[in-house]
Amino acid sequence: MIEIIEKQIKDIPVLEVIKADKRNEALPLVIFYHGWTGCKEKVLTEAYELAKRDLRVVLPDAKFHGDRRVGSVEKHRLQFWEIVVNSVKEFPVLVDEYQKTTGILAGKIGVTGLSMGAITTCALMTVYDWITAGVSLMGTPCPVDFARQLITQVVGDDELPHELIEQQLSQLAVLDLSKNPQKIAGRPMHFWHGTADEMVPYVDDRAFFESIKGNDYAKNVTFTTAEGQGHKVSYAAAVEMAKKFATYFSTNK
Repeated sequence: MIEIIEKQIKDIPVLEVIKADKRNEALPLVIFYHGWTGCKEKVLTEAYELAKRDLRVVLPDAKFHGDRRVGSVEKHRLQFWEIVVNSVKEFPVLVDEYQKTTGILAGKIGVTGLSMGAITTCALMTVYDWITAGVSLMGTPCPVDFARQLITQVVGDDELPHELIEQQLSQLAVLDLSKNPQKIAGRPMHFWHGTADEMVPYVDDRAFFESIKGNDYAKNVTFTTAEGQGHKVSYAAAVEMAKKFATYFSTNK
């Protein structure tokens, strides 16, 4: 039986999803991040598929989302990147909690997410070299370029001072996997994206993958193209993601 446990880890609301008979065992840990305007409860399908494969799954609410909501999430559109950065900063807090309590089997730590959560995943793979593996579902490893697009869409080219925009974008450079692809460092990483995605462009994700193919640091990077699919993760993609982690953790000793 799979059980869902509500927890609060240093003021971060999370759901832990795990097989009931494995609750107190040291298992590989996978942290899954939801998308923009979503919440931890909305990604339980993906968590269930991971937990079925003997993984401990943790679903945090991102800042201003779910149990951390402060008014309408839409009011925080200009704080999108602050939310991503906050998740990156909180990640070690979540990992440390499980290292101290149940333990993490062989130090195997995975990160994944959809949309904003996939953008967070790519940022985490850039920042923390001790993460074992990652899966990005309809995200982008190019936050600086994507941020420029979002700023134009949300406020227009002339509504914010150029200096302020550049200052904000410069802070994202350390999270930008497309500018630091060598930081993948041979770790397993998978990308899934639909060609008809109207929210996060498929072409940027695919172009990044094509640009790193053949490099030794990217030898374990894979990509699935979902022809004609929009900005929605299919059940098949959730299963593929879970199988990827099961494979990564069984072969990564």
